[in-house]
Amino acid sequence: MSSVAVLTQESFNEHRSGLVEGQAGGPSGAGDDDALPTYKDAFPPLPEKASSPEGTQEPANAWTSKIRPLKSSVITQVFHVPLEERKYKDINQFGEGDQAKVCVDIMHKTGAHLELSMAKDQGLSIMVSGKLDAVMKARKEIVSRLQTQASATVAIPKEHHRFVIGKNGEKLQELELKTATKIQIPRPDDSSNHIKISGTKEGLEKAKHEILLISAEQDKRAVERINIDKVYHPFITGAANKLVADMMAKTGARIYVPPPSVNKTEIVITGEKEQVALAVAMIKKVYEEKQKNATTIAVEVKKSQHKYVIGYRGNTLQEILEKTGVSVEIPPPDSSSETVILRGEPDRLGQALTEVYAKANSYTVSSVVAPSWLHRFIIGKKGQNLAKITQQMPKVHIEFTEGEDRITLEGPTKDMQMVQSQMEAIVNDLISRMDFTEISVDPKFHRHLIGKGGVNINRIKVKHNVSVRIPPDNEKSNLIRIEGDPQGVQEASKELLELASRMENERTKDLIIEQRFHRAIIGQKGEKIKDVRDKFPEVNINFPDPSAKSDIVQLRGPRNEVEKCSKFMAKMVADMVENGFSVSVPIFKQFHKNIIGKGGANIKKIREETNTRIDLPAENSNSEMIIITGKKENCEAARVRILAIQKELANITEMDVSIPSKLHNSLIGSKGRFVRSIMEECGGVHIHFPTEGSGIDTVTIRGPAEEVEKAKKQLLSLAEEKQTKSHTVELKAKPEYHKFLIGKGGGNIRKVRDSTGARIIFPTVEDEDQELITVVGTEDAVREAQKELEELIRSLDNVVEDMMTVETKHHRYFVARRGQVLRDIADEYGGVMVSFPRTGTNSDKVTLKGAKDCVEAAKKRMLEIVEDLDAQVTMECVIPQKFHRSIMGPKGSRIQAITRDHNVQIKFPERLDAPGKGPHAVPAAPLVEPPPSVQENGEANGEVPVAEEPATPVDPAAHKKCDIIMLSGRKERCEAAVEALKALVPVTTEVEVPFELHRYIIGQKGIGIRRMMDDFEVNIQVPAPELQSDIISITGLANHLDRAKDGLLERVKELMAEQEDRSLRSFKLTITVDPKYHPKIIGRKGAIITNIRTDHDVNIQFPDKNDENQDQITITGYELNATAAKDAIQAIVDELEEMISENITLDARVHARIIGARGKGIRKIMEEFKVDLRFPLPGAADPNQVSITGRPELVDEAIDHLLNLEEEYLADVIENESKMTYMKPPGERSASSMDDGGRDHGPSKGFVVREAPWQTDSEKAPDMSSSEDFPSFGAPVAAAAKASPWGPKRF
Repeated sequence: MSSVAVLTQESFNEHRSGLVEGQAGGPSGAGDDDALPTYKDAFPPLPEKASSPEGTQEPANAWTSKIRPLKSSVITQVFHVPLEERKYKDINQFGEGDQAKVCVDIMHKTGAHLELSMAKDQGLSIMVSGKLDAVMKARKEIVSRLQTQASATVAIPKEHHRFVIGKNGEKLQELELKTATKIQIPRPDDSSNHIKISGTKEGLEKAKHEILLISAEQDKRAVERINIDKVYHPFITGAANKLVADMMAKTGARIYVPPPSVNKTEIVITGEKEQVALAVAMIKKVYEEKQKNATTIAVEVKKSQHKYVIGYRGNTLQEILEKTGVSVEIPPPDSSSETVILRGEPDRLGQALTEVYAKANSYTVSSVVAPSWLHRFIIGKKGQNLAKITQQMPKVHIEFTEGEDRITLEGPTKDMQMVQSQMEAIVNDLISRMDFTEISVDPKFHRHLIGKGGVNINRIKVKHNVSVRIPPDNEKSNLIRIEGDPQGVQEASKELLELASRMENERTKDLIIEQRFHRAIIGQKGEKIKDVRDKFPEVNINFPDPSAKSDIVQLRGPRNEVEKCSKFMAKMVADMVENGFSVSVPIFKQFHKNIIGKGGANIKKIREETNTRIDLPAENSNSEMIIITGKKENCEAARVRILAIQKELANITEMDVSIPSKLHNSLIGSKGRFVRSIMEECGGVHIHFPTEGSGIDTVTIRGPAEEVEKAKKQLLSLAEEKQTKSHTVELKAKPEYHKFLIGKGGGNIRKVRDSTGARIIFPTVEDEDQELITVVGTEDAVREAQKELEELIRSLDNVVEDMMTVETKHHRYFVARRGQVLRDIADEYGGVMVSFPRTGTNSDKVTLKGAKDCVEAAKKRMLEIVEDLDAQVTMECVIPQKFHRSIMGPKGSRIQAITRDHNVQIKFPERLDAPGKGPHAVPAAPLVEPPPSVQENGEANGEVPVAEEPATPVDPAAHKKCDIIMLSGRKERCEAAVEALKALVPVTTEVEVPFELHRYIIGQKGIGIRRMMDDFEVNIQVPAPELQSDIISITGLANHLDRAKDGLLERVKELMAEQEDRSLRSFKLTITVDPKYHPKIIGRKGAIITNIRTDHDVNIQFPDKNDENQDQITITGYELNATAAKDAIQAIVDELEEMISENITLDARVHARIIGARGKGIRKIMEEFKVDLRFPLPGAADPNQVSITGRPELVDEAIDHLLNLEEEYLADVIENESKMTYMKPPGERSASSMDDGGRDHGPSKGFVVREAPWQTDSEKAPDMSSSEDFPSFGAPVAAAAKASPWGPKRF
């Protein structure tokens, strides 16, 4: 709930010029009290829930009158389009065609929801839902796109057109949305007054009506413009616009008088015709009266005094007009005229003239000649020289202009003579004892003279008490100006020239460092380069901008330091190059997870032990390469360890083949095509060629033994061809033909290779040209292979259509899973298209279309599938339900492998939890787990059969339904699959492990036992602690059990060794140390104690706050280490006992500067002098006392340093305080307490109300301790003697 205040032009003018007459008088006692709101007005009581008789209405109050019911932001409107106005009448089926497309497009455009329905009269009803704005836009779109359009024109006066358009066209847009029409208004340069409207008939009428209403409204209003000479405008507006405001209040019209700064004579009056006429008459009356009676006089007033006559925001002119009724006309600032004209009644002109001269002569401006370089000395340190003058004469303003050799004084005439004489005395005194000089220094040395953060130049300024001006770079000037005491100027000049001379002897050296190393040298957030700069503080190191792509790093500084820094950075780069060696290791994708290990344990261990960076390809990447980066020897060590993991996990053989290095590039082929084709053909073996240019002939082949042998033969054969005479030919064939050319298992292409002896290479997914086939071999072999391949390709281009018969019962198998079987056939046989008849046609004819050979091969394959389907049997495999989850494997992977290898379908039963007792208890009701527990081929088949209770008693010898796994497929394949399933049934073995070691085997949060189960692919069951049993059960596949058992026993040996080591490490030693030394032994952020713990491999425990023995420190670890740690602590204590502590007084105002940002300053002092500083806490008895602790000689040095810093910083603090006093004199009112007229309103009273409960004698505020006003929860409440001023009690 809020209220809106509308600021009109009149009220804005009132605000600018001052308050209206009724408010100008200031506070008037009782009148102000009446204006205050009452307590009940400001805080209305909440409505009471009182039952009122029917028919009576509750009285409205301040709360209920403002509460509005909440409305939904979503609205619904229904629009009807009659048949005769419909655009799309000829539609065969409702909801189709262009009409439906238009509706969908409207919904997308506007975000509204449309629902269409057909009425009995063939009209169209459209229900639109959505937010109001979206519904109105949708309505406009519906009318323009679904309804036939009509047009009409309406004529209104040209001057009314702008009101139809509205501000920024908002009114016109609103009209178009409201009426769902298109309204075209003629351009301003068009003389026509006709407005064209297009839309539906209903919309046209509405739009016409709205436009005529707007025009009629404007006919009632009038605008009058009258020209009144500018000089008479002040008499019409009156002082502070009071007269014009009074006119507007009386007439109700709006009067706009141009402000004095606008050179216009036209006064505009707007409003109702009668109001405008009355206002015009009143204005003309004032004008004619003043024109008749007013006279003028002209006086000369100095141009510099005009501003005193005008006053702040023209207040003085308004004041003269109000007092005398005379208007004072001042020439504009850009005019050189000094004539001021007074216009008014003859008898008032004298009084006005007196006022003008009084204001003009009230202030004087003068100047004092003083060289600009002396200005800062005239002001004095912290403004103390000027402070003496301004305190005596606070109304005098002293202005210094940079670059000018004068000081401007402005103030009351009576004070100016004294101030001017004092300023001249200060200037003469300074000229007699101050000096300046200019020295010439090459601009390229300027920034070095200044130093980082101005450290060099500031030191010289403070040391010699001078001011030094070094020109900015854009001035390109050699001159440096030094001002101050003659001796200080001379010494500073000498020191600066010596610095410049020394810099001329400096050396600049360019280091060439590859840009890729720049970021590594700089380090994160510049940490590394900061260390280098700290090591060589006199050397300036500049890196090029990254966008410049430059390798040049510039060093500048003393010759020897530059050389040292150059060697240091060169060594850094050499280390980076050495550590940047990279090697790629091909590892079969399925073993990547084993290389990573559980939670990244394996890969982390290899990285840490070999100090290398190891990057694995992303899971969704086809790459098998693992990249190792670091030092060459470390990379080789990591490579060996990774290969060892792969070799251990799989039957991997490694073989070296000697092939002349000159043939390596030709064997690899363009982008590795030749070698990749061999690797793919030989079961994905890895072939590793040595680095190019190494001269090594050995090529390494790694993979399964049979495939390695096969790859070796092909490599040697290809190398022999390359050595004798190799020939290459390229062919083009559509990518969909490639699989057919290759054949199932590479059968077709193998025939061509065997018959011709040529090698045929097909493109991979990464190759740009997917149609290119390369044939490599001897010239005769390539020619033969080319001929055979071209014949095959020609036959594939010969498209034929054929038919075959497939029983309808088998159709579902081919088209199931979105036709996956058909897609596989198309991929395998050159993109042949297979079309099955539509469901319900009862036809068994299947059409095949494609290349003749492909069609024949596809037909043959489909007949094989049909034969398999006809020969399919269903077989049962009984395995107890408790083993089903283990047989399925993670995500059903084991079952999927069996279905793929044996080409059978496997269906698991529902998982039932039998509540009955005994091995053959019948479940009372089937329990179905979500997701459906019926598993088919390792995946949920989406169907959940409901088990029914058997009607007859169950045979105890019969197998439980939940144990039976169903297999479908050819008989021999099903039998093989059953054997494979039974081989997956886990077996259990037991291992004896001492009970006290169980918790270590389990590990923290079970991490240890989980890792063993993952590594050995078994389930390990540890007995519950309350059983106190030593037997651990291992369940898993028979071939995994032995490995798991050995691993568990190995872990037991490790734990026993650790237990023995733990007992040796538990030796305890106690040392007595005064508690006051404990913080020093711990060090900042625990640095010292951490080093002792790390160096001696011990645990050191300090006493808790509540311990009785506060001086006892306990050390735990190996006996020798604990003794060494004790000696180290004792050495620190001995050193601390030699230290002393002294208190000094430092002004509290400089503490913050000594401490520095985030304690940087104090840390530097503590590190430099090897002492400890303690500053007082807030609220301390002596805020200036600082404690220093350390060795006696170091404490004395630190005290001297701190006192020097205090003297330096205190001078700056006093100077700043004095400056602030000078810049903001005391007693100056803030702008917030002054109004536009410069009047002081005094302190704010805050928010005040009348008739508050606490102001009434008979009523008082509630008593906080009263149980009546504030009863306890559940306590009985006594009846109130009278109503509380705070409202009725609600307990």
